This record gives sequence, C-alpha cells and structure tokens, in this order.
Amino acid sequence: MLESLNNFWENLKLIQLSLPIIGIKDIIEIALIAFAIYQLLKWVRGTRAWTLFKGLLIICIVAFISMILELNTITFIFVKAINTGIIALLIVFQPELRSALEQLGRRKFFSTFLIFDEQKEKKEKITIEAIDEIVTATEEMAKFKTGALIVIEREVKLGEYERTGIPLNASITSQLLINIFEHNTPLHDGAIIIRNNEIVAATCYLPLSDNMSLSKELGTRHRAAVGISEVSDCIVIIVSEETGKVSMALGGNIIRNVDSDYLKNKLVYQKKTTDIKKFKIWKGRQKNG
Repeated sequence: MLESLNNFWENLKLIQLSLPIIGIKDIIEIALIAFAIYQLLKWVRGTRAWTLFKGLLIICIVAFISMILELNTITFIFVKAINTGIIALLIVFQPELRSALEQLGRRKFFSTFLIFDEQKEKKEKITIEAIDEIVTATEEMAKFKTGALIVIEREVKLGEYERTGIPLNASITSQLLINIFEHNTPLHDGAIIIRNNEIVAATCYLPLSDNMSLSKELGTRHRAAVGISEVSDCIVIIVSEETGKVSMALGGNIIRNVDSDYLKNKLVYQKKTTDIKKFKIWKGRQKNG
C-alpha cells in the first residue's frame, strides 16, 4: 500500500514537471485572445452574418465528428465546404466587415476594453409613447393615402442602410413622421430608420426582395419592406400610396391590410419580446458578477 502511494506521488511529480510554466506573458496573451474572440462574436451577433455563422459552426462540428469516426469522404466534403464558406463570407459580408473596421477606427482604444457599458444596456429599444406616435402617424397617413416606409431596428444593426440616407437623429413624433412623408417634400422618398426612440435617418435605400411568391400587386415600397425584413429582424410598416392600406413586414413575411389596433398590439408584443431577451442577458451578467 505504501509502495503504491509512493509510486503515485512520484508520477504526480513527473506530471507537474511536464506541465508548462504559465507566466505573466501567457496570461496577457490568453486574455487578449479571449477579448478578441468576445468582440468578434459581439459584432457578428449584431449583424445578419450571425445566422450564417451558426450554420458554419454546425458544419465545423459535423466535420470534427466525422474526423473522429474516420468518415473520410464526409470529412473531405465538409473541410472543402468550410474553406469555400470562409471565402464566401468575406465576399458576401464585405460591407459589414468594412463597417466593423470603420467602427474600430472611430472608437477610443480604452473604451473597447469596457466590455459592459451600463448606459448602453439601459437604453430602451422603443417606448410605448413612441409606438403610440408611430401608430397615430400611420393612421393619419393612411387616411390621406400618403405613402410611407418606416423601419424599426431591433437587434440586428442597420448601419449599412442608414448610411444611404440623410441623418436626422430626431425624436419620434406623429407630426414629424407625417411631414417627412408628405408629398413633394425633400425627405418623402425612401425609408426612415428608427433606432432607440429616434428617427436616425430618412430617404434610405433598402434591398428589394427576390421572393417570387409575393403578390404582383405589391410595388417597390412593399418589396423593399420585405427585402429588409429578410436580412434583419426589423419591423417594417408600409402605407400604400395607391390604396392607403397599411401593411407590416417581419421575418420576410408581409401582413397586409392591418388596422391601428393590430399594428399597436404587434409593436407592443415585439417590444416585450425584445425586453425579455434583454432582461435575461442582464440577469445572467448580474449572476456572473
């Protein structure tokens, strides 16, 4: 028994001797790499690349499992798919990569290390008061058949499309919304983007949907609404210039001929869904803290 304990002790010493010595440089290097990965995931999470990133991650996991099981043909296919996928991501998401580099250049160096910004976390996506103003403006524009395209940003950032318009950074009021979309005014053409209870930009260009199943009755305004909802999680409100009818686009789908009550209930419901997600993130951070 004593001999077994001695052998165990000697083996433990050998293991300790074989372990690498971790110094200050190693700790700094690990911290910097972890921070870089965190910032990368944080950036990807706020763009339309997140869905493709998750798909690529699943492919990597399947490829790893096939390597362990020595499924050579499947491994070869998935490895080639990963290599091609990375190049495709760089090409497809070139605007987002450019935007990320621009943001990195604009940020103060030390502020990038502030992983948790309390003020940003407290900033509410959209208030009930703002929703009321939007619904009131929509109802009024529908009466007079004033065409409108209102994009409400949620988790996925729309900076790429915001830059195509004119910056406003104005508070949300029904009168301002009506004035923006009034006929023959400088800002009536294109879409407005709403972020954090502000109209951040007007006359924005949006991508048109390629969905062939959409009704032929729908014009450019409706196709643009569906298009932006296909590449992000935003909510889009459309007022038809021809009929005065109000529609909503969400997740690549369009809901036509909605009334004010339905519109308000839908916006409030989506706000609550976003608030619950934010609360869970905040709660998790409190526990970790």
